[in-house]
Amino acid sequence: MSNPSIFTFTLTVPQSAIDGYGHVNNVVYLQWMQDAATRHPESIPEFKQPENTGWYVREHRIKYLSPAYLGDEIEARTWISEFKRVRGIRKYEFVRKADGKIVVEGKTQWVFIELTTGRPIPIPAEILALIPVVADQ
Repeated sequence: MSNPSIFTFTLTVPQSAIDGYGHVNNVVYLQWMQDAATRHPESIPEFKQPENTGWYVREHRIKYLSPAYLGDEIEARTWISEFKRVRGIRKYEFVRKADGKIVVEGKTQWVFIELTTGRPIPIPAEILALIPVVADQ
């Protein structure tokens, strides 16, 4: 998957991610999804979060396809697959670099809100312009 609108980074599975079954704990992937969602806009030099706004999670979905183990190099990928007026769908893939196998797929529905009221507000055009939607493959 080569697309500049897809943010990627590599991580090495640490001991702290391993559960009693000897593979990456399912909760760790949720943290990695959160990390990817945060790092993506931070990687865009022109991006500035509008004052008094933020993103709340409405729903997470995670599909576990194959286990990952201590020391595995994992490429995390994330992109926006859809923007609506006040929400966006962010997708994720976690790929084991050694064999190219997708170990986890994820999807989060984020709602753009005004922080003082907690109410959804329209996503600003500046954000829409800086983080393009990637059509489903």
